[in-house]
Amino acid sequence: MAMHKVFIGIGSNIGNRLIHLQEAIDLIMKMDGTSVCAVSSIYMTEPIGETEQNRFYNGVILLETTRSPEELRLKCKTIEQELGRPEGYPRWSARVIDLDILLYDDLRIDTDALSIPHPELLHRKFVLIPLLDIANPLHPATGETISKLLDRCEDRSVLIKIKENIMISTPQQLIP
Repeated sequence: MAMHKVFIGIGSNIGNRLIHLQEAIDLIMKMDGTSVCAVSSIYMTEPIGETEQNRFYNGVILLETTRSPEELRLKCKTIEQELGRPEGYPRWSARVIDLDILLYDDLRIDTDALSIPHPELLHRKFVLIPLLDIANPLHPATGETISKLLDRCEDRSVLIKIKENIMISTPQQLIP
């Protein structure tokens, strides 16, 4: 089976945000055919849209997976629900966990259920900066590097680095 390189944006702004991010990474690591290769620093960021809510903790993880984009999206939604995020929620609302596929190899997908690359990637420093902690890939639609996109990004929000990295547990550590 072919391995695919995938960048996923992770975020939380309810409860113990660092623990929610760690729990999501741990659950992703348990996915068959998937390994977590790298995790960015974690940044405190301002909410977008609905601004009367807690600040987010955001980061990016790099996976290698044999799962298709659709399978991975469904698994991410399942993990969100396992960690307490309701299936339906208002856009821009507070959330325990948010997992978004940002890039999947150099694929371009645009369906009702899935858009890759993530359509907001170009406009959000809270994913561009942590993505650059890990790599500087080309954006499949623009052909530009992530650093070039960051240079042109009009997002004026300020990111505060709160944690250099988050633990990537080994599978042995996950077993009680």
